[in-house]
Amino acid sequence: MSWVALISAGLLEIGWAVGLKYSEGFTRFLPSVLTGLSMVLSLGLLGYALKSLPIGTAYAVWTGVGTVGTALLGIWLFGESASALRLACIGLIVAGIVGLKWVAPH
Repeated sequence: MSWVALISAGLLEIGWAVGLKYSEGFTRFLPSVLTGLSMVLSLGLLGYALKSLPIGTAYAVWTGVGTVGTALLGIWLFGESASALRLACIGLIVAGIVGLKWVAPH
């Protein structure tokens, strides 16, 4: 269950990172509220996952899921660069996440 909570926390991190863009510096009400809610839920789920997962692994996976998802949504939603080198670097982050999951004790 800790891994489900951790991945969910990472997905919510993507939500609040993208939400920051849509909130336009917290000047738009609904995107600001949703961004704040995503932040609170993401941190809450991360805290729950840390009850049984190593902090180094959990934090790296949480930020990795958020980084990869946010980078991919940046490409899709905002027309950011999708160069081969950038995609390869995103792939390295995914490999790191998988590796950490593979060597984690739970």
